Order: sequence, then C-alpha cells, then structure tokens
Amino acid sequence: MYDVVLLTLGSERDAPGGCGSGGACCGGATGADTAPTSQTDTGQTDTGQTGSSQAETDTGQCATERPRVPVLACADALNARGARVETVTARSDAEIDAVLARLDGPARPDGLTWPDPDSKTRLVVATASDGQLRAVLRRLVKRYAPAPSKRPADLPGNRTLPDLPPVAVLPLDPARGGTHRDLAAQLGLPRDPAAVAAAVLDGTPRRLDLLRNDGGSVTLDGALLGAADDAGRPLHWRARVEVDDTILSDGAEPLLACAVGNAGGYATLNDVTLLTAPDPADGQVEVAVAVPVVVRAAWGRKRVRLEVRRARGRAVSVLPREGKVPYLDDGVEGELTRKRSWWVEPGAWAVWSS
Repeated sequence: MYDVVLLTLGSERDAPGGCGSGGACCGGATGADTAPTSQTDTGQTDTGQTGSSQAETDTGQCATERPRVPVLACADALNARGARVETVTARSDAEIDAVLARLDGPARPDGLTWPDPDSKTRLVVATASDGQLRAVLRRLVKRYAPAPSKRPADLPGNRTLPDLPPVAVLPLDPARGGTHRDLAAQLGLPRDPAAVAAAVLDGTPRRLDLLRNDGGSVTLDGALLGAADDAGRPLHWRARVEVDDTILSDGAEPLLACAVGNAGGYATLNDVTLLTAPDPADGQVEVAVAVPVVVRAAWGRKRVRLEVRRARGRAVSVLPREGKVPYLDDGVEGELTRKRSWWVEPGAWAVWSS
C-alpha cells in the first residue's frame, strides 16, 4: 500500500494577501527579481537572466494551523483504503522541499537528484488557488532540473528536466468548479475528497505540458498581460511579442492585452476570444495579442476595432518597450519590466486522474 502525503500551503482566507498572491506567501510573488536555478556541479545554483515578481519566500504567515475539512475528509477516505497518510502544512519553501525529497529516486552515478518512477509515496496538494499548486511545481522543477553542464544522456531532447512525479490536486473550495474555472475544473479533475483519494490510489498519471520561464518560475495555466484603469477601460502598452519566428507585435503599436496560454484560464477577456484552442498536452503554447486598430467608415467617420493576432509554437517572448506591464500568471500578480521568455516542456508534469 502507498504512503500518501497531504500537503497544505494555507489558503487565501488564512493570510493577509493570500498564498500565491502579491502577499508573497509560500512561494508567491514578492516584487523582487530572481533568476532560474538548477542543479550544479558544486551543489549551489546556476543563475541565468533575471526576471521580475517571481521570488520565492520563506514565511510563516501562510500556514493553516488546522487542516481544512476537505483535507480531513480526504485523509479519512485514504485511511479507509489502507493507505498510510500524513498531513503536512508547509510554512516555507524549505518545508515544501522536505516533503518533495520523499519522491527522490536512488542515487545516480552522475550525482543528479532524480525522481523515483517507482515511488510508493504519493503526493496530494491541497490548493486554495492555482498559484499554490504552481508553488509546489516550481519547487519540483528546482529540485530535479539539472544544470546545462550536467545534462544527462537519458533526458529527452525537447526537455530540460525529467518527468516530474505525479501530484493529486485537492481543491479546498469546491465552488470554484462552477463560475471560476480554476485549473482543476479545466482539466476535469475530481473535487470531492473521496474521489481525489480514489484517483490517488486507483488512477493513472495524466501527463501535461509545463511552461518554464527565464524568471525562474513555471506556468501551469497561463498568463495575461495588461491592465485597466479605475473605470475598467483597458490601458494601452507596447511590447515586442514573438512566438518562435512569428512576430505578433514589433513594439511600435499599442496593445490592450497579451495572453500566453498553456490551458484556457485566460482564453477570453471581456467577451473577446483571445485563445481559440489552448491545449495543456499538445506540446505548444498559444499566444494572442489584442490590438486596437483605427478604421475609417465609408462616410468618413473613424472607429476603433479590436484585432486579435494569434500564433502557436514552442516558445514566446515579451519585451516591454516602456514602463511596467502588469500581469497575472496562474492568478499571481506581477509587473513585467524586462524581457520575459516562456518555453514548453512537453509532458513534464502529471496529475493523478481517475
């Protein structure tokens, strides 16, 4: 029988600002710049191009002192099936790492830390937001991604990290499966604690694409760049947006929004369709920019129409031309002040699915 760890990071109602929000709890954004890290020859970290608003923090304010009702119900369902269950509340990234270490495989001759494909330990992440799930996946990436100088021969050519261990998702707010389309709802994952327990013990891993970025973080659902004023009117901004070899904007014309989609969380904006068919398992990222275009009617009057340009590919970059560009990435707020690049890691992570 399996050992099952029920990992909770805390919920948005348990801490000011909320986990995975601008309050920067348990791996959320802080507004500080960080860089991607990976395993190195010395056990330290490799540092690459810096990004913004992706800092990881060790704070105590995020922790839920008592397990939430869905966590207790899931634990009861697992215990009833004979699983050995442990509930853990992580108050820092270091405590998340201590849980993830249980998923390590045997020592390798090359010295890399690698996940165990035959692990008898299974992980359930209780989430109050997609940002919390992302925080755990980011720690998995940092644990298992090898440094470029240590890239092993058995790593797939289109990937920078091995298959990450599957995780089960236990939504702490079942109502979010309705009007709020969180990632669990988009993927059709079970929300009932007993059904989540069944998926962990009887289900199969469903492999999904992961977006890494040069700011040191990951994206599971997508990112939406742009903002509105106090009256709800979208603000213009400029940026060069490229998808592989396709230029969606050269940075000279104003933009209203840019959506970077692995899944469909940011497919529409105010009834405007930005992304047409985002698929978290097709090995591509779909990107769209909304551009206001002035056209002249036959009778000479000018009007503005919204032009949506789209492209699909393996990588996307956004280079702001002026000031700061606000964005949401898996629901986490941030501001882009320099070039940000995302790239697809096909099938890199997985969820337990019934």
